[in-house]
Amino acid sequence: MPRKQRIHYDGALYHVIARGNNGEYILKNDEDKTKYIELIQRYKERYGFKLYAYCIMDNHIHMLVEVEKVPLNKIMQGIQLVYTQIYNRKNKRTGHVFQQRYKAVVCNKDGYLLHLTKYIHMNPVKAHMTEDVNYEWSSYKEYANGKNGLVDTDFVLKILSNNKSKAIGEYNIYMKEEDGDIEQVEYEVTEAQKGNIDKTKYIGLDKLIEEILEQEKVTFEQIREKTKKQKISDIRKVIVILAEKNCKTSSTELANKLNIPISRISKIRAGEIMMTVYMDEVIGRWNK
Repeated sequence: MPRKQRIHYDGALYHVIARGNNGEYILKNDEDKTKYIELIQRYKERYGFKLYAYCIMDNHIHMLVEVEKVPLNKIMQGIQLVYTQIYNRKNKRTGHVFQQRYKAVVCNKDGYLLHLTKYIHMNPVKAHMTEDVNYEWSSYKEYANGKNGLVDTDFVLKILSNNKSKAIGEYNIYMKEEDGDIEQVEYEVTEAQKGNIDKTKYIGLDKLIEEILEQEKVTFEQIREKTKKQKISDIRKVIVILAEKNCKTSSTELANKLNIPISRISKIRAGEIMMTVYMDEVIGRWNK
């Protein structure tokens, strides 16, 4: 059976996972990890892709890559082929170094980018390789220091705040927060992979907000004010959840409309909130 062709379009975001052949520890020592990072840098300069996060483990790697004109398969072919040659020459061996096909999931950038960087940076912690996220071979340190070199940290940090110092602080707090993992099905762009045309009938964000506010007998000013009232908080969450499926809108637009941080929008979209009975009722009434 022929392999399914990988999806490519300008701006596609991929969570890439490449594993050692037969689970081998092909990146176990510092020299190997350094060489792989150097290859990422070389091909990033050559092909002009964006890198939002990476983590080099002993037997596999994670990268969060946004492509432009050059497709992912050409980028990864270059990195994997050159590393294979270097590794085999160094260890006086031949044959496959990586599993024959790396995994690449097309991701929803707007709703899940922040969460995906966290998922990648938490890998060494979950594998019990380190006690915290300060792992030498991941891009977390670049976020912690606000550096924008190999990794394009600025775009992700601006999701949290336009003030860089504040954004770095918010990111570090976000990394320490407990939250449940999201399933791949939630952030994967399945429509693109199937080649389907999106036939969803979208409505405007303003129209959605107007309908919810009229339905629940609250005002626009009330949902924008700083308050800890559960009802108002729940309505905001419902608007974000419904906008995800029914409006073509960004996290930034939602944050501006509802007067809440973009980081909060990202958590709601990623399913990192508790649903209440009232929220279910609001959604049910709106869907009738």
